[in-house]
Amino acid sequence: MSLIEISLKNAIKDACYKLFDTDVSDFVMVEMPRDPSLGDYSTNIAMRLTKLLRQNPRMIAEKIVEELRANLLITDSIEIANPGFINFRLKKSCLANVINKALEEKDNFGCNDSGNGQKILCEYVSANPTGTLHLGHARGAAWGDATTRLLKASGYDVLREYYINDAGNQIHNLAESLISRYFEQCGESYPLPEDGYHGKDVIAIAKKIFEEEGNVWVNADSKDRYTYFRKLGVQMELAKIIEDLKHFRVEFDVWSSEQSLRDAGKVEDVLNALTSKGYTYELDGALWFRTTDFGDSKDRVLRKTDGSLTYLVPDIAYHLNKLERGYPTLVDFLGADHHGYIPRIQASVMAFGYPRESIQVDIIQMVRLVENGIEVKMSKRTGNAVTLRELCNDIGVDAARYFFVCRALDTHFDFDLGLARSNTSDNPVFYAQYAHARICSILSQTPELVKKDEYTLLEHEKEVALLKLINDFPNEVADAARLRTPNKICNYIQKIAQNFHSFYSSCKVNDAQNLELTNERVALLTATKITLRNALELLGISAPEKM
Repeated sequence: MSLIEISLKNAIKDACYKLFDTDVSDFVMVEMPRDPSLGDYSTNIAMRLTKLLRQNPRMIAEKIVEELRANLLITDSIEIANPGFINFRLKKSCLANVINKALEEKDNFGCNDSGNGQKILCEYVSANPTGTLHLGHARGAAWGDATTRLLKASGYDVLREYYINDAGNQIHNLAESLISRYFEQCGESYPLPEDGYHGKDVIAIAKKIFEEEGNVWVNADSKDRYTYFRKLGVQMELAKIIEDLKHFRVEFDVWSSEQSLRDAGKVEDVLNALTSKGYTYELDGALWFRTTDFGDSKDRVLRKTDGSLTYLVPDIAYHLNKLERGYPTLVDFLGADHHGYIPRIQASVMAFGYPRESIQVDIIQMVRLVENGIEVKMSKRTGNAVTLRELCNDIGVDAARYFFVCRALDTHFDFDLGLARSNTSDNPVFYAQYAHARICSILSQTPELVKKDEYTLLEHEKEVALLKLINDFPNEVADAARLRTPNKICNYIQKIAQNFHSFYSSCKVNDAQNLELTNERVALLTATKITLRNALELLGISAPEKM
């Protein structure tokens, strides 16, 4: 929330308490009208009080306005519009105060304390360490990383976590696939599992082992060989994932291991605890969990008839582990095929006494790569699915990250490769970065900024529009963090870039005949540059000074 909005809200709250002995803290709203001719900010508080006070909204508004005019010093005028809206026109110097705030806070401008230290653990990507990251992982990586940047900037205590599925059948198949490919390198035969991994990365790992260790594992003890290839396979696949994520500017604070949970007995503890609580039953040779007791559509199997555990059991253990580490709010970013997962994992933690809302799941819808109107499914180089690394090498990390977060996460997205490559104003990331580079170029040719206590000459409508946007930046960051919607910052970036270009087309910055106005416009552009750079940084995107 901007300082102006805070001032207006506080003044309205004080007026309502004095006039009506009513606390409106929970429902007072201040926003910018869609039509700027109506004013700079507006509130509908009079209409919201009508039912409570049993008075005509215009009569309520007139009383509030009279009180505000006597005490609110940041406005030039306060007017009433039917049926009872209160519109504020600010003093231009008040709007311009944000310039010095931006100049002083620099990289921290936009940061706010709306999160109030709330602890939140975000888990995203968490791809199995059995192959290369692809587009589905890429969208979750960009979105999760941008979201955690916004949460941190808004005062939340955030932990970024990656869950390594290094146990279970997929890891068994990875180990057996590696052994098979290793035997091939040694000129020997070893069956590839029916559900084995055929990717070139598995062949590459096997080749590396052979080159470094020869055929020493061909005649080794089968258990030792299996343990070695399983461990090394996970390590090397995970190292590749970490490298690709780092290239994509995505890093994690914690890497949690499923195998570690199993080794510590946490998975078996879940089964024992659920049984002791009376939430399980045997049916047809399987062990079932009464998730319907907690709102799920049907009960879920924990242990199958063959004695193996379903993936739900270690997932319960993992989420309990996160909650036990002191994070009361867990956010999982999961693929579109996980809709049914939400009620069962929420039911699971409820069985252990945690509230349903302690687990929140944001679903990631599918991405289609499109070029010239045609869907691109395969890599031209390998003939396989396009990987994250290939996409970044093609269009760049900036474009990839921006495009992945510019649309709401719960919508299907056609990723236009041609648009992402283009250096035109139609490409939103190019448009935004060009605006930043253009500001840097302008400022390199203007007199050095002389900071002032007040900026009183910025009265042109294009200047005012920029000032309003800059004022609103902390509020935009806070909203995007609270809602976990980094696409809101993309929208904001486009607005500020557009308003800058419009300003520069209408207002001469470097005017030798008016050095005072030149200085104030230099200050405005400097604040705009800081705002645009910080907004891009919150999405993990660079702000070049030259293009």
